[in-house]
Amino acid sequence: MISDRICDRAKQYWLLARFDRPIGTLILLWPTLWALWLAGNGKPDALVCTVFVLGVVLMRAAGCVINDYADRNFDPHVERTRQRPIAAGRVRPKEALILFAVLCLISFGLVLLMNPFTIGLSFIGAFLAASYPFMKRFTHLPQAYLGAAFGWAVPMAFAAQLNAIPLVGWLLYLTVLLWALVYDTMYAMVDKDDDLKIGVKSTAILFGDYDRHIMAALQIVILGLLAIVGSMRGLGLFYYAGLLVAAGLAVYQQKLIFRRERMLCFKAFLNNNWFGLAVFIGLVLDYRFV
Repeated sequence: MISDRICDRAKQYWLLARFDRPIGTLILLWPTLWALWLAGNGKPDALVCTVFVLGVVLMRAAGCVINDYADRNFDPHVERTRQRPIAAGRVRPKEALILFAVLCLISFGLVLLMNPFTIGLSFIGAFLAASYPFMKRFTHLPQAYLGAAFGWAVPMAFAAQLNAIPLVGWLLYLTVLLWALVYDTMYAMVDKDDDLKIGVKSTAILFGDYDRHIMAALQIVILGLLAIVGSMRGLGLFYYAGLLVAAGLAVYQQKLIFRRERMLCFKAFLNNNWFGLAVFIGLVLDYRFV
């Protein structure tokens, strides 16, 4: 039946784009919303917000598709990824490339609603997103490159709201880059044994026995940068209360990864969703009530 074929293709594409696992979208969405609220002084433009939220959903999906295409020869050898649609043979690589192109084109159509500065920045973002999956072949710092790609929504958000990127925007971008480096290292710790066998590089491998210590230091830097951002924007009690909650979550994540157990490392990665939400709630409340 043609209808059954169409439904099966739609299901496989849905799984390939990870729409069934929204955690990646949320972790990408929170810093985008931080930037929109900061750039808009608590009242971001409705059209800009809509475009960026939809853009986050679509570009995260596109990133997952191109990642699985790039890793199609690695994923069958990794316990956590061997059942992904391309690795399991349910989606052909050519189909994945077509889906990636469609998602990018829709995203670009949304960006065209923004000012020329933002449109120009989108080309850099597209390059970072498309090239990230291949970095693990050449460098032990693909997690930092992921941060550069995921964080690019921050300067774009400031550009869309202000038609400029002030210093606070670049500081927030650095913050998000370091945050992605931390949570994606936690994610990489899950696959560390498999990655060592197949020759994939990651910060989890690079940091070695100092992984927890380096991430703890980075988490302190991240919270410090967020505090500086708050000071530069004149934020108050609610915002810093949000940072305090985020600090508590960072401590909890350190507890989870202490023994480097796979499932607990993955749980620590997932917990970063709440870290991002805590900061965002603090921002919203501060602009609403202060």
